[in-house]
Amino acid sequence: MIHSIVPPYLLEKIAQTDDERMVRAATAARRALLARDVIQEARTTPTRPTQVRTAQGPASGLDRTIFDAHNTEDLPGTRVREEGSKVSADVTVNEAYDGLGATYDLYRTAFGRDSVDGKGLPLLATVHYGTGYDNAYWDGERMVFGDGDGEVFGRFTASVSVIGHELSHGVTQFTAGLDYQGQSGALNESYSDVMGALVEQFQKKQTAAEASWLIGQGLFTPAVKGEALRSMLNPGTAYDDPVLGKDPQPADMAHYVETTDDNGGVHLNSGIPNRAFALAAIEIGGDAWLGAGQVWYDTITGPLAADADFAAFARATVAAATARFGAGSAETEAVGTAWVKVGVLTNGATS
Repeated sequence: MIHSIVPPYLLEKIAQTDDERMVRAATAARRALLARDVIQEARTTPTRPTQVRTAQGPASGLDRTIFDAHNTEDLPGTRVREEGSKVSADVTVNEAYDGLGATYDLYRTAFGRDSVDGKGLPLLATVHYGTGYDNAYWDGERMVFGDGDGEVFGRFTASVSVIGHELSHGVTQFTAGLDYQGQSGALNESYSDVMGALVEQFQKKQTAAEASWLIGQGLFTPAVKGEALRSMLNPGTAYDDPVLGKDPQPADMAHYVETTDDNGGVHLNSGIPNRAFALAAIEIGGDAWLGAGQVWYDTITGPLAADADFAAFARATVAAATARFGAGSAETEAVGTAWVKVGVLTNGATS
């Protein structure tokens, strides 16, 4: 299963524009949609990475390798930077390398996890994929980054929250394995947004109150009226642009979107659990990876059904918070209350 950061509904908006200033963007969006379908057809079942460590890589711990596709769609491309090698003259290579490292650092330091599989899996990434490719994705084995069309999107390595998001699909792959459909699929997307935000906060040493809670900040060019792809704290407010339209994410269950598009709205309805996490993290206070982040990580690595819906996941987070922080603790109360505020639970404990 391919997990892409830019949802298909956004690419479709761009592809349909007749704005003369966005001709290149419209063409690139159409190519990205076509490429997504082709790649998905090639990978119809979840994969389990089989990479081996590079000879130069460490026996355990962080092991990164960056490849350059040279604007082709041939993977993996040419090896251009390995773990411990010198800084590249290519900023895109360095951003990918650093973003993989920042994601590894969060998981290792905050959660004691050694890479996405918990066993030191090498982190691979390919940059300069395609020509003006408008996306970044995790394909079950590696990260792949496009350079963007230059009119709507810039390079996809520019946002560390994107890198943290996509690698976290790998964590879900090796843990809960949440089905990529409907509410479980939206939870799959939401967990990746949660961890993408935490990677950025951890890197910038931001508390929950100081954080932007934006996913993909810095991807849009100055021509776009928008801050990011998504806002976790205020879903539906990330952009409002003549070409892209208004951010359609719902913030609560009262506005849940019933659709068959995008695997049942996985990128749309993820706004609901996203907001629950952000509310809980801010209410708990301090560094989000020490409070709500621990709860969400415990939940994704715990006894969670692959087809869990929002209510099942919410109850599991309350149970995880109780196990870690205690019944009646401020942390547990904050988690339960957050799910009530977004309309998933009717009380903070079991409903």
